[in-house]
Amino acid sequence: MTDSPGPANSPDDEDGQAIPYSGAPGPDRDVPLRPVPPGAPGAPPPATASPRPEPPRPERRRRRRPTLHPGHHRTALERRFARLGWMFATPALLVVLAVTLFPIVFSVAMSLSNVQVSSGGFRLSGLTTDNYAMLLGSERWRQALLFTVLYTVGTVLAELVLGTLVALVLERLSAGRGWMMALLLLPWAMITVVSAQLWAYMYNGVYGVLTSVVEGVTGSAPQFLGTPGPAVVSMAVADIWKTTPFVAIIVLAGLMMLPREVTEAARVDGAGPWTAFWRVRLPLLRPALTIAVLFRILQAFGIFDLPFVLTGGGPGNATESLALLGWQVMFTNLDFGPGAAVAASTAGLVLVGCLVFLRAFKSRVGDEEAGA
Repeated sequence: MTDSPGPANSPDDEDGQAIPYSGAPGPDRDVPLRPVPPGAPGAPPPATASPRPEPPRPERRRRRRPTLHPGHHRTALERRFARLGWMFATPALLVVLAVTLFPIVFSVAMSLSNVQVSSGGFRLSGLTTDNYAMLLGSERWRQALLFTVLYTVGTVLAELVLGTLVALVLERLSAGRGWMMALLLLPWAMITVVSAQLWAYMYNGVYGVLTSVVEGVTGSAPQFLGTPGPAVVSMAVADIWKTTPFVAIIVLAGLMMLPREVTEAARVDGAGPWTAFWRVRLPLLRPALTIAVLFRILQAFGIFDLPFVLTGGGPGNATESLALLGWQVMFTNLDFGPGAAVAASTAGLVLVGCLVFLRAFKSRVGDEEAGA
């Protein structure tokens, strides 16, 4: 059997004759000069590379934080750091006790004692509740309490509404927000006595700016501080002008922390701007609003400098707050027992009011979470 001639395109040898092609290479057959294309008869199987084994990954161990449980014994280093912390905090705690806790305790003790005043000072003797009985039977104290409560509720509500509106406007600003916030904080940074004196100049019946403006419009000069009703409103306006920036900054901080996805989802669902704010954003702003309301209740209920400068508690006793009443009884009339009773009762009423507000806020939030 003779070998079949190779393909026409096989290369020639040196003598010009074609080298025969016999298919697959072997010991008795001619070896082709060209490699066999893959897939052709007689082609060797393709070599496959064996996969390289991956190195084992080290296990990631989480570092557990030491937890203090009843059976945990602190190490010497932990005890040393604890002593060091108390050593650094002790001076601040002593200052707080000296300027805050001691006057409160001493005022309560004075309100429950018979205070005898002499040329050498005063002396506490005995335990009595006559000072509080005198307080509850005083028409002047009840009137001061009513004014303080109504003034606190009115000014805090007005500042909350105006501060929220200002915060919403500042949130929409893309340029100049820093300058607007700086200008907004000027009334709040001003000392209350100074701002009260400025408003007293504007309210003055002879040369006041506001008096001249209202007289030019209506034809009659108003008495801003001369009658009870306008005096209360004028003092409230001065207080709202000063403290609204404080509420606005707190509400603005709360607005900046809200997730934008919530508002965008409400708009996708078809909620308008008012519905999105009232139903979605306002409930999320409750922590910030709670902080603002608590601070303002504490400040408004203990208001002293604004009525002291503007009206002195008048006309009559129309603008006399509890703080101003306690100052007049203790330092003007030198009745230390009743004056201390006024101060202690005011502090107790503020504490009860704040606790009731926090209780109502927590119950409201708890009902909403249970309903959700």
